[in-house]
Amino acid sequence: MASLEELLRATATQVEPEVQKQLRGLFGGIVRNYLPQDWVFRTEHEVATLRVDASGRVTVEPKASARPDVTVKIPMERLAVALTTRDRAKVPPGPLEVTPHTAKGRAAFDYLRPRLGL
Repeated sequence: MASLEELLRATATQVEPEVQKQLRGLFGGIVRNYLPQDWVFRTEHEVATLRVDASGRVTVEPKASARPDVTVKIPMERLAVALTTRDRAKVPPGPLEVTPHTAKGRAAFDYLRPRLGL
C-alpha cells in the first residue's frame, strides 16, 4: 500500500486541475473566498497536509499544518479506498473523525466530502 504522502500526492494531481478550472469559471470569486485551505490527514502511523493555495495549486507536506482548516483522522485502508475509487459504497466501514477548525474548512469539506468518497 502506498504511503499517506504518496496517496495525497496522487489526489493532488487529480484535484489541482479541477480547482483551477473552478477558479476560472463563473463562480471563481466564490471559490477563491475559500482558499487557501490546509487539510491535515492522520492515519494510524502517518500524518500529512494537503494544501490548496489561493491560485489553486495543490501540494502535500509530510507533516501537520500549524493552522489546519480541517483535520481528518481515518484508518489508512479506508482513506486509500476512498481517494482511489471516490465511491463511498466501496469504502470499508470504520472510524472517521473530521474536525473543522475554520468556517471555510467546514464549508469546503461538506461540499467536497462526496467527491472524496468519504
